[in-house]
Amino acid sequence: MLKALNLSNFKAWKKLKMPLGRITGIFGTNSSGKSSVLQFLLLLKQTKNATDRGLVLDFGGPGELVNMGGYRDVVNGGDRDLDIEWTLKWRLSDELRIRDPLGRRTDVLMRGRNLQTSCCIGTKGPNLITRSVKYEFANTKFFIESRGERASEFVLQSSGVHETHFIRNQGRKWALPGPVKTHLFPDQAQTYFQNTSFLSEFEAEYEDLIDSVFYLGPLREFPQREYRWSGARPVDVGPRGEHSVDAILAATSRNDRMNLRPGWKLKTFQEMIAYWLQELDLIHSFEIREIAQGSSLYHARVRANRSSPETMLTDVGFGVSQVLPVLVLLYYVPEGSIVLMEQPEIHLHPSVQRGLADVMLAVAKRRDIQIIVESHSEHLLRRFQRRAAEGKADSSDLKLYFVRNDHGIATLNDLALNEFGEITNWPPKFFGDEVGEIAAISKASLDRRIEASQ
Repeated sequence: MLKALNLSNFKAWKKLKMPLGRITGIFGTNSSGKSSVLQFLLLLKQTKNATDRGLVLDFGGPGELVNMGGYRDVVNGGDRDLDIEWTLKWRLSDELRIRDPLGRRTDVLMRGRNLQTSCCIGTKGPNLITRSVKYEFANTKFFIESRGERASEFVLQSSGVHETHFIRNQGRKWALPGPVKTHLFPDQAQTYFQNTSFLSEFEAEYEDLIDSVFYLGPLREFPQREYRWSGARPVDVGPRGEHSVDAILAATSRNDRMNLRPGWKLKTFQEMIAYWLQELDLIHSFEIREIAQGSSLYHARVRANRSSPETMLTDVGFGVSQVLPVLVLLYYVPEGSIVLMEQPEIHLHPSVQRGLADVMLAVAKRRDIQIIVESHSEHLLRRFQRRAAEGKADSSDLKLYFVRNDHGIATLNDLALNEFGEITNWPPKFFGDEVGEIAAISKASLDRRIEASQ
């Protein structure tokens, strides 16, 4: 689980220090910088997955997770002379144990479940380079960074409780090249030194973390009258929810079963999705069925209420097809995943938006899912507050933020949520000037009454 993200000089963020909770809600006005937080994590995922190891950052293109142009488009103020730096802190699912790479000791040298990585990138002439990559584990830092003023020369070092003297192999002292992408030590770190094999364990943990990140964007596909499924098992529902039906059918073919609460009867994947659609008061029943055996064509069939006839997903309210990818993603990804969502409330009635908060709370608890959601929804926020006040959600698991933008610089305001569900530092005009609107309505009503009586 991600514990914190620190970021410097990325888009509108001059400085960002963001502790993360089991559920993190990021609220704010349009173009304030809140979406950039999710975009940065997606940029790291896209870079990690890039086949070209020569890329420092994979800025992407059409149809990819993010399409961010180039370095000038993402560095704060478009200033190519600035470096972008960041730190990710996370807790491992299992304890990591590091043994003596030289085999001289049989005991565990280092152990722990907390790991963090830091990176600094910048320009050298026309090129983008990685200046440093650092990992911190068991109160010890292991890092590679450029030495002196010559950015092409790098040194491998460590410092802290378990400071390690890296033993160079005999022979010509070839210069050590720089890091690969934004998280890898160069291959030469293994071949030039005798006791660096454990560094790859940090790299593997980072890649596992990034692989656990899944994303659903704000714009979702329209429902279809029929779906073709060839048996593929997508890794997620796609950024537009385009693989939602494939994911449902894949989970159904695996006979996935889960429970909502301890002691409850296990539900099939489709039953769980149908349960929440009913709880959200969107429809009464939901099922995906093959049109004819062996056709590989499927219909999504729904019933609006108990007495209504069964119909197609395309023939009911648009909100059903918009919330469906949200539900499927939360239950389809592996336990322990990190789910990023932008504006999941789009096209949803306020009551459904409130219910969506309950879905997130239930999934986060039962499936050990971490959720980072960017939203404009007051209803979503109020339901989080209410559940904390009722004691049904631990306020310590909820991190809520308001992003403000002043003259192009984004700032993060931590909404302090106490155990009673109260936000103790409510920003002025958080969701607009509600008090001003009420006052204006009252004044206009009074003026018209006075006018009418004259």
